[in-house]
Amino acid sequence: MRSFVRNVFRRRVVEGELDAEVRGFLELLIDEKVARGVPLEKARRMAMVELGGGAQVKQAVRDGRAGSGFESFIQDLRFGVRTLVRDRAFTVIAVLILALGIGANVAVFSVVNTMLLRPLPFPDAGQLTWIEPGKNLDQKLLAAAGLGGRTFVVDDFEEFQKHNQSFENVTAYNPFLGNSEYTLTGSGQAQGVPGVMVAGNFFEVLGVKPLLGRLFVQEELQKNGRPAVLLSYGFWKRQFQGNVGIVGRTILLNKKPVTVVGVMPASYDFGAVFAPGLRFDVYTPAVMDEMRGWGNTLSVVGRLKPGVTLKQAQAESDTVFAGIAEDRYKSGAYGGMKVDFSPTLTGLKEHVSGKLRRSMIALWSAVGTVMLIVCVNLSSLLMARATGRSKEFAMRAALGAGRRRLMRQLLTESGVLAMAGAALGLGLAYAITNYVAHQDQLALPLLNEVRVDVAALGWTLAITLVTTLLFGLVPGMKLVVGKAAANLQDALKDGGHGMSAGGRHERMRSAMVVAEIALSCVLLISAGLLLRSFVNAMRVDMGFDASHAAAMKIDYDQSSDGVKRAVVLREILRGVLAIPGVKQAGVADMLPLGRNRSWQFWAFEHPPQKGNIDVAMVRIVTPGYLAAMGMRLRTGRDFSWEDGQKAPKVVIVNQAAARHFWPGEDAMGKEAVLNSGDDGNARVIGVLSDVRQTGLEDAAVPEIYVPVMQHQPEGAELVVRSDLPVGTLAESVQPALRAVNPEEPAYTLEPLDGIVDHAISPRRFLLVLVMSFAGLGLVLASLGIYGVIAYSVTQRTQEIGIRMALGATMQQVQMGVMGKTLRLAAVGIAVGTVISFVVARTMAALLFGTGAADPGTYLGMIGLLALVAVVAGYIPARRAARIDPAVALRP
Repeated sequence: MRSFVRNVFRRRVVEGELDAEVRGFLELLIDEKVARGVPLEKARRMAMVELGGGAQVKQAVRDGRAGSGFESFIQDLRFGVRTLVRDRAFTVIAVLILALGIGANVAVFSVVNTMLLRPLPFPDAGQLTWIEPGKNLDQKLLAAAGLGGRTFVVDDFEEFQKHNQSFENVTAYNPFLGNSEYTLTGSGQAQGVPGVMVAGNFFEVLGVKPLLGRLFVQEELQKNGRPAVLLSYGFWKRQFQGNVGIVGRTILLNKKPVTVVGVMPASYDFGAVFAPGLRFDVYTPAVMDEMRGWGNTLSVVGRLKPGVTLKQAQAESDTVFAGIAEDRYKSGAYGGMKVDFSPTLTGLKEHVSGKLRRSMIALWSAVGTVMLIVCVNLSSLLMARATGRSKEFAMRAALGAGRRRLMRQLLTESGVLAMAGAALGLGLAYAITNYVAHQDQLALPLLNEVRVDVAALGWTLAITLVTTLLFGLVPGMKLVVGKAAANLQDALKDGGHGMSAGGRHERMRSAMVVAEIALSCVLLISAGLLLRSFVNAMRVDMGFDASHAAAMKIDYDQSSDGVKRAVVLREILRGVLAIPGVKQAGVADMLPLGRNRSWQFWAFEHPPQKGNIDVAMVRIVTPGYLAAMGMRLRTGRDFSWEDGQKAPKVVIVNQAAARHFWPGEDAMGKEAVLNSGDDGNARVIGVLSDVRQTGLEDAAVPEIYVPVMQHQPEGAELVVRSDLPVGTLAESVQPALRAVNPEEPAYTLEPLDGIVDHAISPRRFLLVLVMSFAGLGLVLASLGIYGVIAYSVTQRTQEIGIRMALGATMQQVQMGVMGKTLRLAAVGIAVGTVISFVVARTMAALLFGTGAADPGTYLGMIGLLALVAVVAGYIPARRAARIDPAVALRP
């Protein structure tokens, strides 16, 4: 170790000693020969020959001493940096290309790592399990049930909580989030506060502790118990300026005093895990005795006991719920029908992110393809640069440099480029991930958790090393280990002025361009298929017209008295409709593509078979809502204010419900049973075009609309149709609302298009990134084509000059160069098209309304790539056609 430190860090002393030692040995040889009678000059020459040259001896000594490898690496590094600094243009281009490739890769890895690889941000998150009913129920029934089909009633939840042995504890929350919209008063202007009701042990099961205060206690979980609330960190900062004294204070929620018992930590975000794209400010206790008659209202999460597997827990859950179903049947629940609500158990991480797995893999593959294009592009650039340095390396080899040393020099230079690109790429990745993490409107889970962490830094190091080898090894092997390196004379000829860089180099560079074009073709066609899918999704008949309409939450006394509700809502709508420019207005408790619920529903003439149930999604609306939404009645009429509490009950059904409940019949005027008969029978007064309730890509399911005068709503969303700008409209709507309710919270009027944007945001996110990568790949491919053709023209300047001197026209020269461009493009496109078809079949699950072999997409993307190739080749072809033979042939 001491000799290593001395050799490396006291290099001048060591080199001085080595020089003195070599001189001394040389003088001994000379003296020995002079003593034998050899003249001094001749003795000096003989000694030098015998010694083999001082430089070689010193190098041999250096190579054999401790620290020589590190020392030579430092020498290579210094030489490489100096070389790259001299060639600034090449260095800047190479570093920028690398920065784009590495930055994109690290950013996408950070997204994939957060959504798929990294555990959820809870202690021992692998033990958390999502428990969802419907394992043995019909899939069409579950689709029609919506959120109601994926939730439990309180009694079933409590029975499972009591009898299971696989979980340390089981908890729940109310996913019907409109039930937890609160109005905060007493702190300035009244404002809406989104919240969620959670079971008393919810945070304990997740392993989340409050930043301030405590969690809920038993006294706050009982009916008529002490009202309590937990604040989110963001709400605490915004509304109460981070005042630590807020714990124990009373605030007014829905005009009732509620005690703040704690503040949750900044690291906890309920929406990021359980409701992507939504924000929640407060958490209130779910009082089970109050919710017992609400129907299916609980989403359930459990924490497995140590050593218990998901398979074991699934088997036990099946047994427990079979017993619960038997008890319900005997007690006469569910109308005497035996309903099996056995759940499906999945890891909570899988539930949160599992649906995104294909999208994330596709995204990762796309950015990996970009990295391959970057490496091929840089290999091509380095080959061109290395060819110009062939004399340098040939001379260094002639002077005694070994192939390993020359290869190491090239790899060191590649490493310097890769490290510089990685450093710049990390900055780019940080900017991208920071931007993505703040896109709260995207309905993607864990988005706020995306960041460049230690794993991302490790990934950066890995791709930097791999990139160094990929784009540094090929030109190094070609220059240092290839045949050109084996023969000094050939190497010198290969680099001579005015001569070709050699057919081997030309073929290698052409092969690289073909690879770039093929990879770009794969990216473009994949992006094109995703774009076609996105366009198809946006063209879906949603069943409503989102343009020129806006929606906002409103607050009013949702009395159980239908007559009072009708009076208040009619007054609200009268005031809104009086605003100049407002064409239609209406209120619903739930909007499409958002939350939903279902009721039991069937045709009176066709009751479900024994042991079965039938359901439909339900919306509770006012007269005018259908017109405000731009929905289309196929037959019948809209509700009127005369359809009051004492009037005969009425219902409007969608086409899917009409087909399902009255197959082959006209549903108009038919009688239907609502909610197991608890609400009585209702007559169908209209059939509505199908509306996409859960997603643009999901088929419509049976849905019914009932008047707010006859049924208790769960929230209120005002919809206004107007040609006025949303900002102008909001200035008039708020005063109209406050004329009826002076304490109306300051909700925001949002364009109805925002509902559609939110629903399509995951597909748009994937599309934007893949399209960006495809565009980057296209640019890199065009640079590769341009570089190869331009370099070929430069190397063939004399040849072209001779041809033109012998009578070749400008058009012939230009077409000759363009011919090579088109040949390269054709081969690359042919290879890329075949690969694209295979790739498209693997991503078929991500496509919508188009097939993996959509001819329009293939032809369009191939045409675009061919056009870019022509443009990239035209520039050097035009320059070749303008070569002056006199100048080209000048020595």
